Amino acid sequence: MAQLWGGRFEGEINQLAWDFNASITFDKRLLDVDIKGSKAHATMLAHQNIISEEEKDKIIAGLDTILGQVKSGKLAITTSYEDVHSFVEANLIKLIGDAGKKLHTGRSRNDQVALDVRLFTREAVKNTQEGLCHLINVLITMQKENLDTYMPGFTHLQKAQPITLAHHLGAYVEMFKRDALRMSDIYKRMNYCPLGAGALAGTTYPLNRDEVADILGFTAPTLNSMDSVSDRDYVIEYLSALSIMQMHLSRFSEEIIIWNSNEYQFVIIDDAYSTGSSIMPQKKNPDIAELVRGKTGRIYGDLFGLLTTMKGIPLAYNKDMQEDKEGLFDAVDTSLNCLTLFTDMIRTMKFNKDIMKKSAMKGFTNATDAADYLVGKGVPFRDAHGIIGRIVLYCIEKGVSIDELTLSELKEFDLHFEEDIFDAVSLETCVGKRLTKGAPGKAVMTKVIEENEQFLAKYVELENLDKNILNLG
Repeated sequence: MAQLWGGRFEGEINQLAWDFNASITFDKRLLDVDIKGSKAHATMLAHQNIISEEEKDKIIAGLDTILGQVKSGKLAITTSYEDVHSFVEANLIKLIGDAGKKLHTGRSRNDQVALDVRLFTREAVKNTQEGLCHLINVLITMQKENLDTYMPGFTHLQKAQPITLAHHLGAYVEMFKRDALRMSDIYKRMNYCPLGAGALAGTTYPLNRDEVADILGFTAPTLNSMDSVSDRDYVIEYLSALSIMQMHLSRFSEEIIIWNSNEYQFVIIDDAYSTGSSIMPQKKNPDIAELVRGKTGRIYGDLFGLLTTMKGIPLAYNKDMQEDKEGLFDAVDTSLNCLTLFTDMIRTMKFNKDIMKKSAMKGFTNATDAADYLVGKGVPFRDAHGIIGRIVLYCIEKGVSIDELTLSELKEFDLHFEEDIFDAVSLETCVGKRLTKGAPGKAVMTKVIEENEQFLAKYVELENLDKNILNLG
């Protein structure tokens, strides 16, 4: 059992206790960032004359060799090591001898793991940001293609007013834009380097923390060594932002599931993102959308697990904080899979535009416009509201829509109705005349789409995301 702390112990640790204490089975995922941080630390140690340039070169070459051997399968990360840090250090010493023993000078596993988790989370934030930008880009493309695709808008799952599919999709563009901005905000706030904080009280070695922060792309070093090793706010913030993003994906998935039903038939999900039934041959199920919806609870669990772990921990580091990693890793994997699959699913989805339009024409989605028509003729709105309500009851009894009534029938309810009522309650008019900013009218929708394209272009070149992420907002 490779351990870094055995000097003051006479007896062997119980095997069950060792297994319970060890984190190598999951924190081996931090190998890349652990080596990245160690190389930066060694570089700084040499510049501060704490180790020699020759020792630094040996350490960096050895670290690169270890990483290469693990990637190639030549070197295995096994449970004989307590954690990824002891794995790296033990194998470095085997590889380069005494120079490897100097790598940990001025460093504790407390600030080392704090750096590793921060580097991992920072990269996860970037990847999530990139996925969100791709999703927004797909939605904007879909909006452009559906400026004239009419559909009912709903409240309480009841048809309310006619809108366009472009307008409906635009609501999710706004949600995912907020998610993107949250990622940027987290990135800015977390981008401070904890390495050099030591176990909790810094070190007597003349470390240059600014240099390490600069090498690793941080804004600056952290300012309190106790907070540096015990802070996991950035993980909690990230999991919280993922939970909100996943909630948005889940809401959208719920609508797709409804739209895919036999009763609605608004969408056709591509076969690549559907499954069948083992017993009912006619079934085509929206399983990807359902799983995105279902996995939302899993990410919520990861967030609440870490919040609960952290709520009673005194300063500074405590072993409880080892529980930060598995939930973080799970949330990252789950959310990025959901984001990727959801984006591809909606990108390949087909819309039954005729069915959507017919649905908008039924259910009295133009009732508000009919009332507004009467208001325009001088009828007080409250009176107009009552008149149209009575007309709706009449239509329900007859099994027709408002625009299917004759002018003489309408005049039985109010003499203000004229021939122009039929144009006033058409889908084209109902949608097209709504021209306040944010409404579904084509002219304003086109402008909003242009603004959202500028939103993306302002700070995201999809092929150069890392360089632009700090410019969000």
